[in-house]
Amino acid sequence: MVLEATMLVVDNSESSRNGDYVPSRWDAQADAVNMIFTAKTQANPESSVGLMSMGGKGPEVLVTLTTDLGKILDGMHRTKIHGHAHLATGIKIAGACPPHLALKHRQNRSQHQRIIVFTCSNIHEEGPELVKLAKAMKKTNISVDFVAFGDLSPTKTERLEAFIENVKSNDGSYLAVIPPGPQLISDQLISTPILGGDGTARPTNSGGNGGDAGGGDAFEFGVDPSQDPELALALRMSMEEERARQEREEKAKQAADKEKMEGIPEEGEPLLDKSGQPSGHKDKKDDDKMDTA
Repeated sequence: MVLEATMLVVDNSESSRNGDYVPSRWDAQADAVNMIFTAKTQANPESSVGLMSMGGKGPEVLVTLTTDLGKILDGMHRTKIHGHAHLATGIKIAGACPPHLALKHRQNRSQHQRIIVFTCSNIHEEGPELVKLAKAMKKTNISVDFVAFGDLSPTKTERLEAFIENVKSNDGSYLAVIPPGPQLISDQLISTPILGGDGTARPTNSGGNGGDAGGGDAFEFGVDPSQDPELALALRMSMEEERARQEREEKAKQAADKEKMEGIPEEGEPLLDKSGQPSGHKDKKDDDKMDTA
């Protein structure tokens, strides 16, 4: 995967409280942020990722470009949900508008600049304003991707499409429109060009298993290893690490339960004595001895 400096811009407006995405719009973003960070940094160890919010009183840089996932997770945890989204201002602060220029301040100048914006609320900016911003981003060689979910009105979709058309270059800028469904946003993003997919979305129904329908997409994680082996490997490693973590937690729980059970003292006599007879059973010889006495 190409060497990149990526700013993730999350939508922490009041709209992100909605539960029409699993488990909620905000939690779905948090899961997707985790997945994107892992895919970017594992595919190329020199890639870095930053985090911003664009809700409330105004956009805020939560984490500057880093290779530490813990900082990204802490930034998501500290973010408050409030206000409405400031889409254009958020993009400007991420990379195009002095004195912020979060991407401009990257240490490795060979990194390609990219902004991935999550938007689940209404867009208050007018179309011409967004087109002007898109052209400015293109001049500074910054790619912009949108992950549109939640409010998917025709007006919002049209404005985002116009932005993509005016910012797109050879390196690509993409719009992923994700309707509500049983799948996580992160699962659906894997098959989009944002993460190296071909843009063919996998089925979101067919029993809700997120699998293939009629053998359409047989690739693991929706990624063709022959087309992007680094991404496929990164995603596979991430899944294996998650499975290992779950196995460790399960073993620890079983050990704790076993220790707890062993510490419970037995009450009363055992059901059987050492000879296999019911407790309290007296041998006939013992009875005769007692009678003789």
